[in-house]
Amino acid sequence: MNRALPVVRLRVPTDEDAVAWHRLFDDPDVMEFHGGRSAGLSVYEELTARQRRHDAERGFCLWSVLDGSGEAIGFTGAQPWERDWGPRGEIEIGWRLARPHWGRGYVTAAAHETLDRVRAAGVESVVAMVDAGNERSIAVTRRLGMRLAEVFTIPASGRPGHCYRLDLTSGTA
Repeated sequence: MNRALPVVRLRVPTDEDAVAWHRLFDDPDVMEFHGGRSAGLSVYEELTARQRRHDAERGFCLWSVLDGSGEAIGFTGAQPWERDWGPRGEIEIGWRLARPHWGRGYVTAAAHETLDRVRAAGVESVVAMVDAGNERSIAVTRRLGMRLAEVFTIPASGRPGHCYRLDLTSGTA
């Protein structure tokens, strides 16, 4: 079945989005592959402020995903991978969505928009770092045309992880 993707809008996160993200991600299902529980509001306040800087400096960030009514339902976007392990210095795309909006195509639609925006900003390739057990996110990487490039162990959890890659200059993995 090939269904149309929903209409989404991406915006640079606002101060209010920090509060929305804190509320939306305060769900063990949403946080299963992100440490298991939501971070405090101050973490989201710092994260949204950092994303505004990234957008101003690089032309991309983790954007708030808005549904057709204009309600914030999560985030998607790109930022440099700055950890000491993995694809350091490369641009990682990622997403996180409130549980009531799963399975409706929002992440795929928003991730396609992310790829268009990072390509327009001159990024030549992206990675997606995904817990090997996160079947929903793995399915999104496939829908984006990404390929599995590496299997690794996530240092914080000891769980297996996958690094997916996509070349944006040719549109191929």
